[in-house]
Amino acid sequence: MNSHNTITTIDIWSSKIRTIIWHFSEEWKNDFTVLGIWVSDSNAIRKWNILDMEEFKNNLDKSLELAEKMAWEHVSWVYISFNSSNFDVITNKWIAAISWTDITQEDINRVLDMAKNWVDLPNRQILKVIPEYFVVDLEEWVKNPVWMSARKLEVVANIFSMNLNVLNNIKKAISDVWIEVLDVYPNLLSSPEWVLTKRQKELWVVVIDIWTSTTWLTVYEEWVMKFASIIPIGWDSVTNDIALWLRTSIDVAEKLKIEYSELDLESQEWFVDEEIDLSRTNIWEELTFSRLYLSQIVTARYEEILFFVKQELKKIWKDWMLPEWAICVWWGSKQSNFIEFAKKTLKLPVFIWIPASRDDLLDTTISDPVFAPVVWTLLLVNKYSSHSKSFSLNVSWVFSSIVKVFKKLLP
Repeated sequence: MNSHNTITTIDIWSSKIRTIIWHFSEEWKNDFTVLGIWVSDSNAIRKWNILDMEEFKNNLDKSLELAEKMAWEHVSWVYISFNSSNFDVITNKWIAAISWTDITQEDINRVLDMAKNWVDLPNRQILKVIPEYFVVDLEEWVKNPVWMSARKLEVVANIFSMNLNVLNNIKKAISDVWIEVLDVYPNLLSSPEWVLTKRQKELWVVVIDIWTSTTWLTVYEEWVMKFASIIPIGWDSVTNDIALWLRTSIDVAEKLKIEYSELDLESQEWFVDEEIDLSRTNIWEELTFSRLYLSQIVTARYEEILFFVKQELKKIWKDWMLPEWAICVWWGSKQSNFIEFAKKTLKLPVFIWIPASRDDLLDTTISDPVFAPVVWTLLLVNKYSSHSKSFSLNVSWVFSSIVKVFKKLLP
């Protein structure tokens, strides 16, 4: 990197790799500029498992190379974000004695490390340890105990872990294209961190992420995450249903889902059914079907997804008792008439979060909900991570940069 305040984030999911290179203002940390952006296909991943390592590396290298050309920046290290059914969240607690009279940040780090180290997670890599609350002597539900007087400190923490083999394969693929991974951010954690306001985090609120093959939900109260769950149904399930019931290809089904389908059409008073001729979409297709039938296929699958969301909320007795909104993010929420259908099904007010509210980004593709993961990662990196790494002379970085240049010059 040419500047310490230039950051590269990559979002890896089943069918696309999104690479964005950002530049931050030195004076205002939240003032950023998009230098380069590129989206490449990722046909070597299915359900976040690498099927072809060589093809995955080529797709990743292509996305990085074209983003570098657009930004005129050389990328040597990145932050990655992705969602996977291999993620898991468990809760653990630990008690530690206080070194001095007052609690310091070192005491907090020590008790978090002990809560992480004394948990049995075979074949899993711990990504993040997020404290839910602290207990200072007999005082419970403390959010930040720094400089409080105590003899002992107890923490209740949420531990995010991932299958070690899957994570190692992803890191190996990235290192093989001469890129270093500085950190990994699970979107289950990063999405509510920036989607929710302080007021929403104080009350009960649920964030729903409808991904390609999974649906994630996180529940917050009193500024901490109270519940998290993964449902193994997502956006691709709708496409598969359309392809199955209409006996067409996946590509045509995806196009029909985006361009023609709408949720709960039969309840619309203005709706008049019409016939759709697939020959207008694909010269190899001659099937004709009604738009209402297509809507019923899509509605049935979304009804199932939201049903399981309600079932998960029932586990904490909050299936219809959330004071704040149900906030939906990512691609699955782009389905036509989703807000009204979700309101009726969940019996909650529903809101779709847009990644960027800045005026200079509203007319660009970065304001699309599919770019939400890289925006979350960007904001978390800028808030919690240090970028001083780029000021030091790193011999291995120089060597890898030279090798990378020669590698791209070879036929």
